[in-house]
Amino acid sequence: MDEHLPETLRAVEHELTALLRRGRALSWEIASEVHPNLEPNAYGLLLWLRRAGSVRLTDLAARLGIGKGTLSRQINRLELLGLVRRDPDPGDRRAFQLSLTEEGTRRFDAARTSRLGQIRRTLESWPQEDIDDFARLLRQFNESSAL
Repeated sequence: MDEHLPETLRAVEHELTALLRRGRALSWEIASEVHPNLEPNAYGLLLWLRRAGSVRLTDLAARLGIGKGTLSRQINRLELLGLVRRDPDPGDRRAFQLSLTEEGTRRFDAARTSRLGQIRRTLESWPQEDIDDFARLLRQFNESSAL
């Protein structure tokens, strides 16, 4: 079956697999920089919270495409680690706003600075146009992907 696939499609699959493998390894590394007991997939959740500033759990679950129950369990773990807090939502007494704690922000920002440094070093020899294209194509892939 593989021999019937276009070579470019096989190349994309191969490179995507390599990227995901490296990404998983990097996720373990960066998660431990944020907190030694942080699960690797939680870094992405912290990134969304850092960007949002404050967000309702239901809105964040919808944005991430995961169930509220799953997200609630992840948030509970992050609260126990002192990285995330829940504050009452002033517009709806039944809801809460999620945000990073001061400690969560400090730890996240330090780890992110390290991660961005790694990315910068990887791309430093690339022409700016290639970096722009790479970012645009990754965004396009992520926005259209059902993976």
